[in-house]
Amino acid sequence: MQSIHRLTLEDALVLLRAAEAEATRIGVVQTICIVDDGAHVIALHRMTGARLTGVEIAIAKAFTAAGHQRATHLFNEPPGGPALPGNEAFGIQHMHPGRFAVFVGGFPVVYQGQVVGAVGVSGGNGEQDKAVGAAALAAFEEQVAGAVTA
Repeated sequence: MQSIHRLTLEDALVLLRAAEAEATRIGVVQTICIVDDGAHVIALHRMTGARLTGVEIAIAKAFTAAGHQRATHLFNEPPGGPALPGNEAFGIQHMHPGRFAVFVGGFPVVYQGQVVGAVGVSGGNGEQDKAVGAAALAAFEEQVAGAVTA
């Protein structure tokens, strides 16, 4: 028997608010998507002024991170990134056209060792997207740590 944990809307809002706060702090407008473990959108927020294309990109990043249970940038990180030319998953993004992202901005959300969803961030450069994603994940970890001790 296996216990399965699920992100709630309240969890998604914690992730989203922290991501938006970090994006605002570093001065970049982002689109932020939170999905559940099945890669279904729970929350999507396009900050004022964020690119129109960011919506689909953020969703794809979250889809990929949840579905493959890894940060999207790891697909192309040398030397062993599986989506790099010559490696076993080269071209994998063509398996789900428009839904699979192999570049920075998708981060799995983990609870008790289980991927329960993901965050997709689009609108900044790679370092900005990583910072915004990291802020979201840190807020989630703080939230669940507080819930456990309460």
